[in-house]
Amino acid sequence: MFYQDNSVENNVGETEKKESNITAPTVNELSQMFQDMEVSEDENKELSPGKALEEKLQNKSQHLFDVYDKETTISAFSFAEDYRIFLDKSKTEREVVLNGIDLLKNVGFVDIADKETLTAGDRVYKSIRGKGLVAAVVGEASIKDGFNILGAHLDSPRLDIKPNPLYEEGEMTFLKTHYYGGIKKYQWTTIPLALHGTVVRKDGTTLNFTVGEDENDPVFALTDLLIHLGKDQMQKTAAKVVEGEEMNILVGSRPVPHKDVSNRFKLAILQILKERYDISERDLLSAEISAVPAGKTRDLGFDRSFLAGYGHDDRVCAYPAVRAIATMQPGEKTGLMLLTDKEEVGSQGNTGAQSQSYENFMMEIYVKKEGAYDVLGFHQALENSSMLSTDVTVGFDPNFPSTVDPKNVCYMGHGVALTKYTGHGGKGGANDASAEFFSKVAHLLDEHKVPWQTGELGKVDQGGGGTIALYYANRGMQVIDSGVPVLNMHAPGEVIHKLDLYSTYQAYKAFIENM
Repeated sequence: MFYQDNSVENNVGETEKKESNITAPTVNELSQMFQDMEVSEDENKELSPGKALEEKLQNKSQHLFDVYDKETTISAFSFAEDYRIFLDKSKTEREVVLNGIDLLKNVGFVDIADKETLTAGDRVYKSIRGKGLVAAVVGEASIKDGFNILGAHLDSPRLDIKPNPLYEEGEMTFLKTHYYGGIKKYQWTTIPLALHGTVVRKDGTTLNFTVGEDENDPVFALTDLLIHLGKDQMQKTAAKVVEGEEMNILVGSRPVPHKDVSNRFKLAILQILKERYDISERDLLSAEISAVPAGKTRDLGFDRSFLAGYGHDDRVCAYPAVRAIATMQPGEKTGLMLLTDKEEVGSQGNTGAQSQSYENFMMEIYVKKEGAYDVLGFHQALENSSMLSTDVTVGFDPNFPSTVDPKNVCYMGHGVALTKYTGHGGKGGANDASAEFFSKVAHLLDEHKVPWQTGELGKVDQGGGGTIALYYANRGMQVIDSGVPVLNMHAPGEVIHKLDLYSTYQAYKAFIENM
């Protein structure tokens, strides 16, 4: 339907339709292009005095296409493809845990419950109630010397289905939702949604299901007010354009044929749920069902240098953490990976980073490696530990430059970010890494030729955010945030750079093996 905006003169001319056979290059074609690239550089060329002084004294990160050789660039694109496949299968924290365990078991990790003792070289993991995942590669040294730790979170902003969700109105059926994490609510309207859930039936059996991801599945959606009637809505602030209680998902409109019953449209959906999934309305009361953007992660750009998809925060750090520990060579210190839940809502609960469960895993490693529990020895182990809080940061977006300090922001394609502190305002709610530890990590990355950059999460009084870093710093560990710059953070479609992803994997591997 035509919408008349009287403030704009509409002059639409006829355009000739032309067919085009131009297509974007495939990943394999790009790999060949990289193989064919030759950069002619005179390594013996002397710098001018000014350039030499500039190079010696100034710190300046470079774009990784100017840093990586062609073999590394191809490896980075291949790694990104593996990550894309993993991300598309892992849209909830439960799915990340299941797929992460599969990856670890394929390279020899076993459940720590199956090991009575631990010796150097052992590879063990544990699921934290199906929503968190921990793993370790045992080192030669005493656990009292501490762990090298990679800690990410698995949860991402989404729409959770309310306990009593199903209702009908206007001869249509809806599911009521309660949004999870910090989102711009208007971004979630009118896009295809999929349902991912876990239902424990009345008889105690459990059903894990997904609807909306297969191309033959139906999808679901939030509706929004049409522009023709949106005059009053458009005067609202962005936070109020869509209210939380308006975020109801359309799921059907076909009634049961029995005209003598009430809620015919709702009853029809309940009938489908019962016949197809053996789910009753009673079962929904305790279910965990989330609505997430439907569809696959896609290459973005003609050169395919970006990945656009749902859940980069923080699975773009969780995946390289899993890969880093999966490929870790046993060394002096024990390497540890912690993938936690509930970070987007404060890390509380028995699966969040503040849970004792993660410390219990470390304690179990201590006991099974050292032979007995020693209170002082264990707390010394925590205090002697080094940790990368592997979480994303903001990437510079030239469309919105006023929100960041351009001298203290991370740039897309410049490598893994080391973030000394996050928080808000006067560093409220932040871990603030010490100069000694920041320098030690930076020198380690330099030693292993891992390109890195540093920046803050926006201007000082613009807003802010936090990670799991402070919870482990509270245990006495040395902690710094380290992760991938992201555009569109917390939106249904986030964007990362493939070379930043690979730099992050390189950094995590260097850290966990050598710190």
